[in-house]
Amino acid sequence: MKKQIIHIDNAEISLLPQGQEDYISLTDMAHSQMQEHIIFRWMSLKSTIEYIGEWEALYNPNFNYTEFGTIRNAAGSNNFTEEQ
Repeated sequence: MKKQIIHIDNAEISLLPQGQEDYISLTDMAHSQMQEHIIFRWMSLKSTIEYIGEWEALYNPNFNYTEFGTIRNAAGSNNFTEEQ
């Protein structure tokens, strides 16, 4: 199915159907608030990285556990960025 756009408080938010589930774009939500730094901060949190790792382990048969371990260990440190 194709991506749909919903309008909330004058913001366009992408809605992506996947099977029986619908997913909203967190990026679109953050952009609607002119708060792109929110995404960068959220993506650098250790708890976010751990959540993404759990999700990948469940749904990605090619998940690279070794590489993820390196990223997870760096998450939360002062020099950790989303580009690592």
